[in-house]
Amino acid sequence: MSTSINKNFTPLSLLKFAMPSIIMMILMSLYTITDGIFISRYIGSNALSSLNIVFPVINIVIAIATMLGTGGNAIISKYLGEGKKEAANECLTLFVAVSILLSIFILTFTLIFLTPISCFLGASDILLSDCRKYLGYSIIFAPACMLQAIFQSYFVTAGKPTLGLVLTMSAGITNVILDYVFIARLDLGIKGAALATGIGQCIPAVVGLVFFIFAKNNLHFTKITLRFRELGMACYNGSSEMVTQLSNAIVTFLFNIVLMKIAGEKGVAAITILLYGQFLFNAFYLGFSIGISPIVGFQYGAKAKDKLKNIYKVSFIFVAVSSVVLTIMALILTTPIMTIFTNDKETFELAAPAFRIFAIGFLFSGLNITSSGFFTALSNGKISAIISFCRTLVFTVISLLFLPQLLGINGAWIAIPVAEFITLIMTVPMHLKYFIRKNNSNYFAY
Repeated sequence: MSTSINKNFTPLSLLKFAMPSIIMMILMSLYTITDGIFISRYIGSNALSSLNIVFPVINIVIAIATMLGTGGNAIISKYLGEGKKEAANECLTLFVAVSILLSIFILTFTLIFLTPISCFLGASDILLSDCRKYLGYSIIFAPACMLQAIFQSYFVTAGKPTLGLVLTMSAGITNVILDYVFIARLDLGIKGAALATGIGQCIPAVVGLVFFIFAKNNLHFTKITLRFRELGMACYNGSSEMVTQLSNAIVTFLFNIVLMKIAGEKGVAAITILLYGQFLFNAFYLGFSIGISPIVGFQYGAKAKDKLKNIYKVSFIFVAVSSVVLTIMALILTTPIMTIFTNDKETFELAAPAFRIFAIGFLFSGLNITSSGFFTALSNGKISAIISFCRTLVFTVISLLFLPQLLGINGAWIAIPVAEFITLIMTVPMHLKYFIRKNNSNYFAY
């Protein structure tokens, strides 16, 4: 593993190394998106709205897993770079055990308070039944969901990114097949969508547990050692990525409230489709950040500053160019993308023009996500958290609360692009301080 991440990278070789993580993140995002497509086409727009109403709870599960996955990954890879393999194994074991315990707690709490949670999140009388069904069945698989998310980071650090990719692909294919069987053939409705996703998540979760139990010559489970310092560092380092997911939950909640008020259930269905597009786009760059994280952490631990500087340059050149390309593609393909998600005329007429406005934010979000991820890999959780917190919560919430008041429904569509742009402006001084100007804070200075 150390050989593959201890070399000079070109844009192509860096993308090749990160590609398994990118594909894994995209496939994971496709779980919910696939559910949405089947739900919208076979059950209806109201059922699609119901999924979006309760999805913030799932975001919380993913948020904790992402925190322990990315934050813990920085610590594990740093220990490996320092030659401390036993410490790396103990951290791996502790982080996975904690994630399982937390997922069980969330599962139990949600099932006990299923109806109050659904109502709090904005379920109307029309949507409440479907909200209860989707949340109730999907939360049963919270441990599998959390393990799948955390293992996607640890497989890369263990030098097995291809295994993680294969497992995630298997889970995704299973999800699609079961969506068709449960929804289109067996007519299980929104309950079938939740079951399909959960069963798919079990594949990488179970195989991941087996792998780390028996991979004795690689990164593997060992006896649980209470390393509270490392656990705290993992939570701190991964707090930015956790904030991203928690912010998604809060922003989704606010979007649902605002759009329900302006456009009713159809408005919630429209924003669900837009958020799917954002979810898929951001998954690409979150996967890229996860993929390069072990390289950055290893070189940082090994104090190889020239290689670290090269990775920085290559990473951000790639992200800047690819963001422009993907944004143009999103604008060109708006109509076919919307057609995939809905055959409801009213929902389509709301979503299609909105997506063209919404896609402008794609120009900026990739750079913001990669900036946050790079600081996480350098164990600078403070700066990483500031970027993520401002990008996904502070600026978005402010935009969402005020812009619809000024611009009506278009203010809701442009809220996230405005937040992403302001965040990008905010990150410029951070790059100048830590990566460009010569000073004691520069990570590349000798």
